[in-house]
Amino acid sequence: MSRLASFKGPSTPSASPVRIKSPSAPSSPSRLTESTYHRKIRTLLQELRAVTETWEDIVLMDGLKAAKGLVDTRTDLDNALHAFSKTQPTYRLVGPKIALMEQYISDLDAVETKLKKQFMKMNHIIENMESVLCEAHKVKGWRWVQEPLWVTWSLEKFVISIPNILIPYHRSLTMHAEIMQSLRAHNVSFDVSREAIAKWAAQPFLEDGGWEARWEDLCAVEIDRWNGQK
Repeated sequence: MSRLASFKGPSTPSASPVRIKSPSAPSSPSRLTESTYHRKIRTLLQELRAVTETWEDIVLMDGLKAAKGLVDTRTDLDNALHAFSKTQPTYRLVGPKIALMEQYISDLDAVETKLKKQFMKMNHIIENMESVLCEAHKVKGWRWVQEPLWVTWSLEKFVISIPNILIPYHRSLTMHAEIMQSLRAHNVSFDVSREAIAKWAAQPFLEDGGWEARWEDLCAVEIDRWNGQK
């Protein structure tokens, strides 16, 4: 963000963007003809949306499947061992369950790696947006980057505001890593495991700060052809 030190402007997107149709705002040089900077910003924001959608798939499909599988297998083993409390269970009972649990733990490790990769992609996209702002400022001038691009938000406002999305996703990444660590212990209780899985699925840090909560409606209002419509 050091490259943006010379820019001043709002740094936080509205928590509840107003749902409005594009108003007949006064014409500005930025809106008369869509420039390469309009297209770059739209494309980068669409890429960021795609990354958050992949994040959801990783968490709610890959991650939840592995976490539930681990807890269910551990519960099955505990129940089986309890049934054999007065006799010695054979390896054919214990061994396969242990192997399956270890596989689920490995799957969770892979999920953490995938989430870290998506978070790095978010950072890279935001860095590219900063580069677009710097280039536009150099080529078009200070006034141009402060004018509305399509409706009311300027290029400067988009670029300075969007890094805030990293905060909830970083917190969510940390939370998932902590949940994975708690589920590794084979002696963790069923109740603790159940609470951990519920928290995993809820993704509380993204409830108000994730892409869908803060940015999708705003972009649909502020960006022309956001979903490809003409």
